[in-house]
Amino acid sequence: MQKKRLDVGMLWPVLALILVPLAMAWLAYPSHLPPGFGIFPPAFVAAPPGFSLPIFILIALAEAAVAVFLLFPSWFGFKPVTPAPMPQKAKLPVWFWIGAAATLFFWWLMWKRVTPFGDLVYYAFSPLWWGFILTLDGLVYRRAGGKSLLASKPKTLLISAMVSIGGWIFFEYLDYFVLGNWYYPNGHMPELSHAKIVVLFLIAYTTVWPALFEWYNLLNTFPTLVARYANGPKLSLPGNLMLWGGLASVAAMVFLPYPLFWVMWIGPLAVFAGMLISNNLPSPFAALAQGNWSPMLLIALGSLFNGFFWEFWNWCSANPNPLPATNPNYWIYDIPYVNVIHICAEMPLLGFAGYLPFGILVWVLFIWAGEVFGFDSDITLD
Repeated sequence: MQKKRLDVGMLWPVLALILVPLAMAWLAYPSHLPPGFGIFPPAFVAAPPGFSLPIFILIALAEAAVAVFLLFPSWFGFKPVTPAPMPQKAKLPVWFWIGAAATLFFWWLMWKRVTPFGDLVYYAFSPLWWGFILTLDGLVYRRAGGKSLLASKPKTLLISAMVSIGGWIFFEYLDYFVLGNWYYPNGHMPELSHAKIVVLFLIAYTTVWPALFEWYNLLNTFPTLVARYANGPKLSLPGNLMLWGGLASVAAMVFLPYPLFWVMWIGPLAVFAGMLISNNLPSPFAALAQGNWSPMLLIALGSLFNGFFWEFWNWCSANPNPLPATNPNYWIYDIPYVNVIHICAEMPLLGFAGYLPFGILVWVLFIWAGEVFGFDSDITLD
């Protein structure tokens, strides 16, 4: 009975994250839904507001402050910690070599676009990323002394792929309410049927959570990096305030989709984190209350590092040569005010900072799913 009460308590705020935008859209739009709602894969809706120098400077200064915090934690009260000893390195496992070979082949295939392999090029995205996931896992296995998600927690790795599908569908859903921060110009290409494209997208969605969790465990194999953020200020966050504030911000986002475009990441993060904190559940924020910032910052940094691969590989699947479109998963950003300075990426330069909270959001959503559906959501290898 107690378990049932906990499940209901964990479930309703997430249902609210789904229903609140719909209810607000009923009031915000004459058609009661935002333009482009329900088109899958999401397509171009409308051009957002153009470049704004004051907003660009404001966001750049905020991101510079975060960079200073990450580079010089001792300036913010972090004290030195003796790093843990490195385990004896293991031999690279066979799946590392399989993953590396798959990564290199499908990387070449997706960028080359015109190849002797015919239609295989349309299906390159997901094999590329699963090859990369296996490669990362193999590196973790070597550096962690024979432990990795695949070797030690294969069920957790598999479940993370399943949660990844639902999780990214949820973000695609929220993207409708900010009028398309991103869209897929090749998502309706005539070379592939719509049913086939939908299947390709759902398979591609399996890669997000596993990739970030592999990066997290890889960064944890660097003891000096772990120790760098392990003894900082103790910060206890107000769970209920975060939960309700997150829901309120998502409601406001529907009415102000351009000024509040960033809320689609911060609002849900506040809701999921608030639920975990309010229920006294283990999470990066529980460690934060003990002064250990490493879990939260390492998943954030892992997300950022992975983001460079996401954006670089995506950009080169359609640029710079004007060849036929062959990657149905290729995406473009339409971010208001700061959509400038693109360096081999569709993501604008300042947009990369969004990967930091995104990584934390991915993890807390996974922990929430574990509580609701009753699976082990512990991704650590200790």
